[in-house]
Amino acid sequence: MFGGTRTDARGARRHRGVRFGLLVATLTLLGASPAHAREIVVRSFDGTKLLATYYPAASLPSGERAPTVLVGHGWGGHRALDPDSASSPAGSIGLRPLRLAGYNILTWDARGFGASGGEARLDDPASEGRDVSALIDAVAQQPDAVLDGPGDPRVGMVGSSYAGGIQLIAAGQDQRIDAIVPDLAWNSLREGLTPDGAFKAGWGRILLGLGVSQSLVPGLIAKTGLESGSLDPAVTRALTEGVMTDALTPPSIALLHARDVSTLVGRITAPTFLTQGTPDTLLTLRQAIANHAILRRNGVPVKMLWHCGGHGACLSNPGSEPHRIERAVLAWFARYLQRDPLAETGPGFEWVSQDGVWHSAPDYPPAPAPATWAARGAGTLAITPGVGPGNFVTSAPSPLALSVPLPPPTEELDVVGPPQLTLAYQGAARGGPSVPVFAQLVDLDSGTVVGGQVTPLPVVLDGAPRTISRDLETVALHVRPGARYALQLMPASSLFRAQTASGTFTVTRADVTLPVVQPGLQAPPPPAASVRAAEGRVTVTVPGVVRAARGKRALQVRLRADGVALRAADVRVIDPFGRRVGTLVIRSRVRAGAARLVRVRLAGKLRRVRYRVAVRYTTTAGRHGTASRSITLP
Repeated sequence: MFGGTRTDARGARRHRGVRFGLLVATLTLLGASPAHAREIVVRSFDGTKLLATYYPAASLPSGERAPTVLVGHGWGGHRALDPDSASSPAGSIGLRPLRLAGYNILTWDARGFGASGGEARLDDPASEGRDVSALIDAVAQQPDAVLDGPGDPRVGMVGSSYAGGIQLIAAGQDQRIDAIVPDLAWNSLREGLTPDGAFKAGWGRILLGLGVSQSLVPGLIAKTGLESGSLDPAVTRALTEGVMTDALTPPSIALLHARDVSTLVGRITAPTFLTQGTPDTLLTLRQAIANHAILRRNGVPVKMLWHCGGHGACLSNPGSEPHRIERAVLAWFARYLQRDPLAETGPGFEWVSQDGVWHSAPDYPPAPAPATWAARGAGTLAITPGVGPGNFVTSAPSPLALSVPLPPPTEELDVVGPPQLTLAYQGAARGGPSVPVFAQLVDLDSGTVVGGQVTPLPVVLDGAPRTISRDLETVALHVRPGARYALQLMPASSLFRAQTASGTFTVTRADVTLPVVQPGLQAPPPPAASVRAAEGRVTVTVPGVVRAARGKRALQVRLRADGVALRAADVRVIDPFGRRVGTLVIRSRVRAGAARLVRVRLAGKLRRVRYRVAVRYTTTAGRHGTASRSITLP
């Protein structure tokens, strides 16, 4: 039986999606003070013990509450243990910027890994998904966590890869989650690992090694007691089958299919910020595109950003803004966790091209351009046994390839999306007739494969004329006049299992078309108001309500500047539905170490509900920041 509904700040009634009678988190508090980090042992729905660490927001005043962000880890990893960790330029946000921005943090060892018990089941909604609900129950019992209702803490989630997938699963099952930022997540794990039936053996070896080695020992010496995680034998079997034979049995295919998140993504109501890597060869851009399409179709607030990182190797210019993603995430949480209606989250789609320039468009896909960029070719490819060029996680140009050169453009082009390829072919092969060949787009000037991406093509070489059409893996390019690119068709790829067949593959016509879009605006950096002020901290207290002129009431607000001097501040009082009921702009200085008491006149009929005092300030050094406090008006 589901536990009721609630009204959030947007006024929407939402099911909590938690079986409170079954999902009861048992907490053992191992720290002494709510002002310091503490370890928590959470007992999940089936009794599995999960070890978590709770870090309160930085400099959180006594008695204050803050939203909480759940931070997950990757496959074979463990919870983040450094409260002062910095963000990575390639996607993941550190604990320090989150805590300084006013968020509590909960990190945990996922089931089967680190010091937690249970079997790692590849983000199974029925196990790892329900674990997140138990963690949220635990957050609701923390004295410094903001609650939107009984048992309903205000929570967001961040994390990459395995931790990105669990966000989509959990948000589709538990409507208490208020905002998520899944990085490097998947839509279809089956298509991610076995596109068109070809298993990514390079990644399979890595996942198998990490899963087996990291799921056994750490829990034996942890505060969870004699706990030892393990890897689900079905997961081990599926990965082993793929690596050894390139052919998964029906039970293994069914396992991967069961880990697809499409259905659960369709149930998400939490605002979702998708980030994905252009050189990610395990969970490629098409995974984020599929999730984005579902969320957009359902009217969920969604943003997508492509960066040069992920499962693979960034061999192009990643851009010169190392804090860009951190700022964008903080802006997203300011809007949907702090509930600041004025927080700017930027354009709906941002991407970095291979030259390191950030571009933006209102949404994905960007509008197509009138210009076209296409090529046609033909030739014969020798199918020979062996391993393709590159390493296990990224490809390289092949000297054995059949190449179809693209005409050098006469103008600058923005290419964003999946290239389209159609082949008319015939051939014969020993070890066939079903034989994979591989397609990739090569930058001939730099000698690199675009994004390191390879697309398998399941051709049938039985001597009969045949045709195949496929979308290649998505690319993001800014192409200058005269640039030289080519489509390569090759007999093997290092990302997949070695070619075992031999024969000939004759292409009578190869048509490739690249998706040219209207020039993306150069994306501005995320709003500075979403970034913490590095010099110090501003705190907000509310002494009370006083009478103002003409029978109105005013809220007394005290701003205290510690270690920082203020040049100006904007004070707003916001009701639970995001409406402003009071505003005051302060244009006089507040010295470092000093406090300023002001009155904000309140408009409209006030009720005995939770309001928020939100302050945006500018320091004398030109830095920006935010501070807030929740109150109940008398």
